[in-house]
Amino acid sequence: MGIPTNIKTLLSGEVVEWARIEFKETWDPAASLKTVCAFANDLDNWGGGYVVIGVKEENGRPVYPLKGVPVNKIDMYQKDIFAKCKLIRPAYMPVIGIETYQNKQFIILWCPGGDTRPYSSPKTMAKDNKERIHYIRKASNTVEPSEDEEKDLFSLANRVPFDDRVNHQAEISDLNITLIQNYLKEVKSSLYEKSRTGDFVEVCSDMNIISNLPEYMKPKNVGLMFFSMEPDKFFPYTQIDVVQFPEGLGGNDIIENTFKGPIHQQLRDALQFIKNTIITEKIVKHPDRAEADRFFNYPYAAVEEALSNAVYHRAYDVREPIEVRVEQDRIEIVSFPGPDRSVTREGLKNYRVSSRRYRNRRIGDFLKEMHLTEGRNTGFKKILDALEINGSPKPEFETDNDHSYFITRLYVHEAFLKENELNKNQKGAKKEPQKSQKRAEKEPKRSQKGAKKEPKKGNERKQAILELLEQNSTMTQIMLMEELNLSRKQVQKDIKELQDDGVLVREGSNRNGRWVVKK
Repeated sequence: MGIPTNIKTLLSGEVVEWARIEFKETWDPAASLKTVCAFANDLDNWGGGYVVIGVKEENGRPVYPLKGVPVNKIDMYQKDIFAKCKLIRPAYMPVIGIETYQNKQFIILWCPGGDTRPYSSPKTMAKDNKERIHYIRKASNTVEPSEDEEKDLFSLANRVPFDDRVNHQAEISDLNITLIQNYLKEVKSSLYEKSRTGDFVEVCSDMNIISNLPEYMKPKNVGLMFFSMEPDKFFPYTQIDVVQFPEGLGGNDIIENTFKGPIHQQLRDALQFIKNTIITEKIVKHPDRAEADRFFNYPYAAVEEALSNAVYHRAYDVREPIEVRVEQDRIEIVSFPGPDRSVTREGLKNYRVSSRRYRNRRIGDFLKEMHLTEGRNTGFKKILDALEINGSPKPEFETDNDHSYFITRLYVHEAFLKENELNKNQKGAKKEPQKSQKRAEKEPKRSQKGAKKEPKKGNERKQAILELLEQNSTMTQIMLMEELNLSRKQVQKDIKELQDDGVLVREGSNRNGRWVVKK
């Protein structure tokens, strides 16, 4: 089995966080076996980690020049690693790889989170030692767990994260070899050449995107999300909806664009669309100096990070898309459910967030390899820095008490807001010319609901929603869409207007609450 990344990437610390890498000048079973055990336990769902042998470290960073492993010791080290890892209980074996870099050789142990945690290893290598410890990682250190941490570890037993589970409805043929090869080539993995000439199933096994039982070969969810042409076939509503409201939420004009496909591709496509059609630069020249002021309505780096985080942290077993709502004064990125319980609402308000446990450890690893997201707990800082450099207002991050949703709210630059208000006033002072029928037909992506439907039809639609909610107060938006054959935006718009009119009230959370129809 091959290593899913390369040593140059590990030495840079740009993709895999330093806390997930341990450098060892030589193979030291007394210390390294504990680290292998800690990575296997993966208490915080980081995605395990790597032990790199042949690199001296200082404060968790590699020391140059690199030493490498002497050629005459490589075979001996591998045999001892294999023997010592058999001491871990239950049985666990890291993936052992040999990498060549700068004309020197290194041994890399890839230690993904195990399926049968918690794992323990001997406290010492002494022959008479009988004490075993469930080692865990804390920051960059391998430590013995506290009593509460050990309880958490046992509660995680047999709770494999959703993205790392085997999908029993899919087949190996649902994985696309071209998508896999493109990914391996992009991240410069040593598995790329093997994918061109070797056995397809073996390559998938090396990437850990299929089950490891030879008698039951099935893809894992993460493999289908990245390397299936239609992941929404297995995970409904795995998509990004970009919805523009040029006239505001109460307006009749709605522009909808939906992005589907492998999740990294839909992310890139949605970001490219936003960059090309929504983000605008303004240049302000000054008579007293040569330099002009340049700024954007929204800095692309902030939008990119916010949307990438939504793709990373959403739940793919929840039938809700990621929605990017573009209004006149803001962009809202909505995903379901909310963050981990370790993230508090007060912390979100103060931009002080440190998520302890990650929902999608495998998705995060793939996104980081493609440089589509950053390391642990760096997203907020990147968003704040980009907004500050652009001179934009500070963002808002929102969830509810039940952590059932998460919203990132980015506000437009003040200069663009003034421009929007001026245009709005000019539009109100001068009657807008009526569109010709020919022009209207050239706008297929615009939903001209108000212009093409009489108010009575809209009222009838709202009345139908109220009647259904009276009969079943727990109906979801998706159920209403299916029952009335409406689009998501129609349902959202009607419900908001009914709430604004005071005839419909939501009690409880988005997920577990109910609707109350007022007479």
